[in-house]
Amino acid sequence: MTTSRRFADRKIQRFEKNITRRGSVPDATTKKGSDYPVGPILLGFFVFVVIGSSLFQIIRTATSGGMA
Repeated sequence: MTTSRRFADRKIQRFEKNITRRGSVPDATTKKGSDYPVGPILLGFFVFVVIGSSLFQIIRTATSGGMA
């Protein structure tokens, strides 16, 4: 299977254009600010569950008389 010369030249031009633009990322794609992947309500709920369960475990261990 042979490719036409015009098609090959077009591929070469496209490749060379990408080479000259390498490393120049537009400012719109970079992240700015402090956007969290989760909301503050979900984060607060997670902290509440983790700290609450650890406090519950400490209280249960203290009332049962040690390691049981």
